[in-house]
Amino acid sequence: MSTAILRFDANVDGAAAQSRVALQRGNGAAEIVFGRRGDASALVDLYQQTPCRVLFPRPEPNEPPLAVLLTTSGGLTGGDRLRLAVGVERAAAAIVTSQAAEKIYRSLGSSCTVYVDLTVAAGGWLEWLPQETILFDGARLERRIDATLAVDARLLACEMVVFGRMARNEALTHGLLHDAWRIRRDGRLVWADALRLDDDIAARLAAPAGFGGARASATALYVGDGGEAHLPLARALAEAGEGRGAVSFVNGVLVARFLGPHPDLVRRALMRYIAGMRQAVAGLAPTLPRVWHS
Repeated sequence: MSTAILRFDANVDGAAAQSRVALQRGNGAAEIVFGRRGDASALVDLYQQTPCRVLFPRPEPNEPPLAVLLTTSGGLTGGDRLRLAVGVERAAAAIVTSQAAEKIYRSLGSSCTVYVDLTVAAGGWLEWLPQETILFDGARLERRIDATLAVDARLLACEMVVFGRMARNEALTHGLLHDAWRIRRDGRLVWADALRLDDDIAARLAAPAGFGGARASATALYVGDGGEAHLPLARALAEAGEGRGAVSFVNGVLVARFLGPHPDLVRRALMRYIAGMRQAVAGLAPTLPRVWHS
């Protein structure tokens, strides 16, 4: 992509954008497009703007092309803004992950915003598998993930959030988390979901009818034809972990949720689930990219 203007900016009001810039420590973007070239999938377009960078390690044999996202700033804080877009063209396939966990530092008042746009054309396959997001106490994150799929496209996606820095025995007591998903298939909204934590976050995380003392949570989604047939396997995989896991099937979307008293338990449960599902629905190896194991 040769232009420095992304499609994300088309709907941004000029005055509002200038106001945000005054508070920003970082304003990053990355746009990656994979297409079909001959008998294989390949990168066909790339745009990146600091602090976003994209690496392309060699994939394992018989695996789709792999893109690894990283932020050179080492984390995000109040006022930062990231815009990430991944496109998969007709009959192409790709995996997108992150180099490491993303850290969201304590904010002095404003939120950092992350907008993710996933587009999968007819016959396409996309795995959106970023590693966990760690919320420091006082962090403020507003994140939205929009996915647009053709009727016979497929998406396997996940997000994981850690509530506080476990290495310092820190809990998330205040700040903001607003995490929203929107998935459209064949032009129709099939899944909309939002999680919002603010005010007394510690009480909400401790509530027996809420998070039940969980220190981490994760969501995994599969969208594609025949999803309901995989519901028994998905439930078995989700319930096999040491924490809590459950799966629902809604409007053609398999939705898995995970909670646990320690992030490692949730991470292992999520990895087991993704590995099993990618093998079942796409015939791929039951494993995740190597960066998940480093």
